[in-house]
Order: sequence, then structure tokens, then C-alpha cells
Amino acid sequence: MKIMVFDVPAESGGALSVLHDFYNEYKKDSKNEYIFVVSTPKLKKISNIDVIHFPWIKKSWFHRLYFDYFVAPRLVKKHKVDEIFSLQNVIVPNVNKYQTVYVHNSLPFSEHRFSFTENRLLWIYQNIISKSIFKSIKKADKVIVQTNWMKSECIKKLNVKGSKLEVSPPKIQIYNVKKFNDKFEDIVTFFYPASGVTFKNHKLIVDACIKLRKISNVPYRVIFTLSGNENENIMEIYRIVREENLPIEFLGSLTRAEVFEYYSSSILLFPSYIESSPLPLTEARIHNTPILVSDYAFSHEILDGYSKADFFNAFDAEDLMKKMKIYLQNYTD
Repeated sequence: MKIMVFDVPAESGGALSVLHDFYNEYKKDSKNEYIFVVSTPKLKKISNIDVIHFPWIKKSWFHRLYFDYFVAPRLVKKHKVDEIFSLQNVIVPNVNKYQTVYVHNSLPFSEHRFSFTENRLLWIYQNIISKSIFKSIKKADKVIVQTNWMKSECIKKLNVKGSKLEVSPPKIQIYNVKKFNDKFEDIVTFFYPASGVTFKNHKLIVDACIKLRKISNVPYRVIFTLSGNENENIMEIYRIVREENLPIEFLGSLTRAEVFEYYSSSILLFPSYIESSPLPLTEARIHNTPILVSDYAFSHEILDGYSKADFFNAFDAEDLMKKMKIYLQNYTD
């Protein structure tokens, strides 16, 4: 059987990890032939996997739309594929083939709704692009989601049959796990590995630190995996941190090994309020790391029953500040 795998958006982060997971899984399948259609990721062609690159789709939304509606259907017909597997939330239009779609974008299902003035791009995702995602979920022969809460939302919101929805959490490979050590070598450290997207909610941590300074003089530090110049929102956060002289460090991007080291030596902060199945929560749990996390369905699915998880209101800096204060007291007494 010849299967065409589409994932032209994947370039970095979780999306790229998912692409590599499926590529590595299909390398072992000698019974089928695969054609991966991607933009910039460097995947090797091997005996049972061919790779086709379309880097130009990254130029603009117009290029992406042109690819989706004209190029992709032609590729399916040209290569005479038997099945299509889309890792990009939407199916390939105008083709009569069995299609599986992997839906990992939780923005359309989020409780938080963005206004156009708050964030134009995220508003477009929730109000325009979401229509294509919903239509694809209804039309696909099979739908894969990362969590049970996403499956429930699909059934409730779109009235699709649960039988065509499969829950497949992201695969995590961690070797030689170094468990959390509560004997901090220097000072208590809080760690937040996240990109600079608005809903990652770094500002809440900044506001909590400002409040914490007024009631506590216990030393601590917060680590962001940001450089400080990612976008206007992060640049403003960086400015506030410097102006207020807060104990927040911008370390930039870290290697996977460095992230794992922080799991074993710091408390994970996770104020994000829009996620599908965030890897840091699962990875930190494996490391037995204490976790302060926003109170949402995605976090409860991953962390309920984990004794070192503490939930807070993602829009209440006072709530987070109080939780941070308790942890500082527990680890410095």
C-alpha cells in the first residue's frame, strides 16, 4: 500500500517532534510505501520512504493555500496513492481517497476566545481556520487526537461518532531519567520551557513575581526559554523584567538534555491556557518534578493523581504568587 503523509506546516517544536515520531515509526514498516510531503524538515529518503520538499509554502498564507487546494490534490493523483495521512489538522480537499487526519491544534476548542483586537492571528485561527479543521474532522475517515478531552470536544461540538476518533498521546522517549532533587544547590528555581506565543502566558509569571517581592524576601529565580526578542509581547515582558529588576532569566532555546536537567533541579511553572497535550507536563511528571500548572482539562488529564501537581487560575497572578510563596517556604525552611 502507498500512503502519502502531509505535514508542510511542521518546522519546529511539538509539530516537528510529531513528524519525526511518525517518520521513525514508519521506517520500521517494510510492508507499506510512504511518501512524506514536507516544507523544510530534513528527512532522509530510505527504501520504503520517499520525501518531497516544498519550502516555498512558508513564504505566505497565499502560498500555503495554493499548495493545499491545488498542489496537494495533484500530488495524490500523480503518485497514485492508496491512502492519505494528514498531520496538519486538515484533510486534502477534492480527492477520493481514504483519509486520516491528526488534529493537534486545540485553539478551535479552547475555552478562551480571542478578540480581533487582542490577537489578530489567533482570532483568525479560532474563527476562520477552525471552520476548515471542523469540516475536515467531519469528512475524514479517521481522526487522531492527543487527549481524551479533545475527543470529547469533537464529539460534543461537531456531533461526530466516537468510533472514528482515536486518542494517541505524543510518544516520549527519555533515557536515564534523573529524578527531581529537592536539595537546591543555589536558590530555589522555577522553570518554564515555552515559546513566546501569547497564550503561553509568561506575563502572569511576571505579575506574580512583582506581587511576591512585596511580601517575601526569600531569594529565588525563574528561567524562561526565551531570548527576549521573539515578538512584541515578549519584548514588552523583557522590558518589564529589566525595569523591575525581577529574578527572571532569559536563557533562549535549550537542548533537550538541558531541559531534562532543569526538570530534575527546579519547579515547573506552566501557566499556558491553550494546549492539546503539552509535553513539559508529561516529561516533568516522569522526572518527579513539582509542577505549578494552570487549571484546565488538558492539565488534569495528564496530572490528576500526581501528588506533586498544584493547579492555579491562569488569569489570577495573586493565585500563582501564593502558590509560589508556599513552594519557597517548603524548600527553604
